[in-house]
Amino acid sequence: MNDTGRKNQIQQHFEAEAKEYDDLIYKLIPHYSEMLQAVLCVFVGVGKTPKVADLGCGTGTLASAVLSLLPAAQVDLFDVSQNMLDIAEAKLAGYPQIRAIHGDFSSITGPKKYDVIISSLALHHLETDQEKEVFFQSIYGALQPGGWFVNADVVLGATEEIQGQYMEKWKDFMLGQVSLEEVENRWLVKYAEEDRPARLDRQLSWLQGAGFEPVEVFWKCYNFAVYGGRKPLV
Repeated sequence: MNDTGRKNQIQQHFEAEAKEYDDLIYKLIPHYSEMLQAVLCVFVGVGKTPKVADLGCGTGTLASAVLSLLPAAQVDLFDVSQNMLDIAEAKLAGYPQIRAIHGDFSSITGPKKYDVIISSLALHHLETDQEKEVFFQSIYGALQPGGWFVNADVVLGATEEIQGQYMEKWKDFMLGQVSLEEVENRWLVKYAEEDRPARLDRQLSWLQGAGFEPVEVFWKCYNFAVYGGRKPLV
């Protein structure tokens, strides 16, 4: 399957799974609530009305956590799935300052500058390591000086042996929530066909190469991590 076909498949899956996504995510991602809370670490000290971009916002769960902490934050929601955006807008209907943008991540490269750019379980869909590295540079350019980028995502271990252990731990977690048939014939198949995670150490290096300083890992559980960096003030 070429990259265009894979992107279309991913979009179709998200459109189809939008209604069940909020229930599924807690069954598939270990300590999902902790992961989201780790993203919020960078919002201390950004002021009461930061400009925030949520890349691949899904059903708006991460944006909802941000707005619970800072109700006046201005949040732009980016997602390739219109069904996901519709659910996010309904979930966040009490916040008139949100803006939904239907499209892929490239929409972040416009003239608007953000105080914080966040993403959860989305950027691993970029096909190659080079695409991810270049996109981190785009994110750097879309931030105000002093702004933070934080990504909560699936990652690879530093070696094949470590990655194998991570996959076993992840499978064990899912088996506590869903059947073996569903794990093996749905979620692991989807992971192999659609996901392109990268090693965490390499991503931290790409962030540093883009100019982020400091770079930090805020949380990690096996093959899931929250990490990012700040754009220097000068």
